[in-house]
Amino acid sequence: QVQLVESGGGLVQAGDSLRVSCAASGRTSFSVLAMGWFRQAPGKEREFVAAISWSGHSTSYADSVKGRFTISRDNAKNTVYLQMNSLKPEDTAVYYCAAGEQIYFAGPRDSNYGHWGKGTLVTVSS
Repeated sequence: QVQLVESGGGLVQAGDSLRVSCAASGRTSFSVLAMGWFRQAPGKEREFVAAISWSGHSTSYADSVKGRFTISRDNAKNTVYLQMNSLKPEDTAVYYCAAGEQIYFAGPRDSNYGHWGKGTLVTVSS
């Protein structure tokens, strides 16, 4: 089993930066988990934000965040990060961390992820 706990959400103004984190624990080594971030805005479906491979060498981003958000991981700390810059009101959402086992890079398909955190709320005011 894999447990994921997000942190770092909060209320910021448009144009600000924020970093959210996701700490993983459990029997599976973090270094062989493909990781991803998704988000769900009020009244909308959950959508893909970013993904990263085991090693961190492969990443992908939703077009809406490309150039503004950066996903990274620290395998020594069992933690994945999402650095969010130039935040916009439309980035307001609950941000979820997800982990995929037995897959090097899970990408944007949510069915590739078998474990999910409970989310952290990011609110961007205009």
